[in-house]
Amino acid sequence: MPLLGAIADDFTGATDLATMLVSRGFRTAVVIGTAAPAEPLDELDAVVVALKSRTAPVEEAVRDSLAAVRSLRAAGCERIYLKYCSTFDSTPEGNIGPVVDAVLDELDVPGAVVVPSFPATGRTVHRGHLFVGDQPLAESPMRDHPLTPMRDSNLLRLLAPQTRRPVRLVGHDVVRAGAESVRASLAEHGDALVVVDAAADEDLAVIAAATADAPVLTGGAGLALGLTGPHPGRARAGSAGAGPAVVLAGSASAATRSQVTHAKTLLPHRKLDLAALRADFDGAVAELVEFVRARWAADPALPPLLYAVGVGDEVEPARDDDAEPAGALLERALARCAADLVAHGARRLLVAGGETSGAVVLALGATTLHVGAQIAPGVPWCRTESDVDGESRPVDVALKSGNFGGVDIFTTAWDVLS
Repeated sequence: MPLLGAIADDFTGATDLATMLVSRGFRTAVVIGTAAPAEPLDELDAVVVALKSRTAPVEEAVRDSLAAVRSLRAAGCERIYLKYCSTFDSTPEGNIGPVVDAVLDELDVPGAVVVPSFPATGRTVHRGHLFVGDQPLAESPMRDHPLTPMRDSNLLRLLAPQTRRPVRLVGHDVVRAGAESVRASLAEHGDALVVVDAAADEDLAVIAAATADAPVLTGGAGLALGLTGPHPGRARAGSAGAGPAVVLAGSASAATRSQVTHAKTLLPHRKLDLAALRADFDGAVAELVEFVRARWAADPALPPLLYAVGVGDEVEPARDDDAEPAGALLERALARCAADLVAHGARRLLVAGGETSGAVVLALGATTLHVGAQIAPGVPWCRTESDVDGESRPVDVALKSGNFGGVDIFTTAWDVLS
């Protein structure tokens, strides 16, 4: 089977997709950034490139995505899978449409499917409208996302301003008629971006079968559930070993806020203080690190929680000065905490938030993630090697999208590590 190359627009999305691919029989590695994979390619069936491009400027997202495509093609990947969030996180300018356009142009491919559905996490598409559970996207908590507020549920309307290509729809009636029906409908829209309805895993299997020969796929991680790799039942990567643990929650999503509220009843916790970080960044981070180390000494079994936003907390309003935006400052602080804590012995990090996860992994100097046990749909433990201060250390990291996971994930995630 030809090597599959995937590009994810954030780090949680990369591990989310890698989990799905491993479950479908693909020996998979996640590589950080646009460089070619360091793994022996004959030991892999899929390579997922993790970028931090979801909310980057459009030109930067396109540049990095094209660099990743070229690297994957040079490594022998014959199919490209562009992975974006199942809630289609984007703005009217992008970055989903511009990246898809650029990659299709680079590969001289006229069009592609658009399949954000991930039924296992409640993301479904009906008549081109995206639902989060029972709520249309625009009525879900994503409506007020601080970076990408989603105020429309219609994927065709969301995508049209972002792309130079026509945007078309293949509805449920066609999908339920089977792969041949979908394939024929896609052929009629050859130069378009085609949103395809999907409300169940069976629909994803039909779409995957209909696009088996497509050189480019675009969608959420759910679409991978329709793929079939050459190594079903392959064992997942093992743990890096026992050691101190910490939860770093940078997401402001409703799901993460609820998870923080639950964890605060069971775990030692400390909220990041924006004013303190602005006044003395190094000192505030040092205080957070010392808090965690003290909690480890008091009870090594309890992972301390450092969090940015809780239920009822307000995100700092936009400032009219040149100060660093609150989100970027909090990400930087949590990333610095992660690096310092690993240097002090942390071996298990559960990170919440796509932007925060990217900042943390980059701060650790990790280059490859090996997918391990799944905590929740789309959230696996991954084994990696950190490179803090030039010293290699094995670390288990779980990168959780802000909206993923049950309310108790910060307290139960540790149970699945061997």
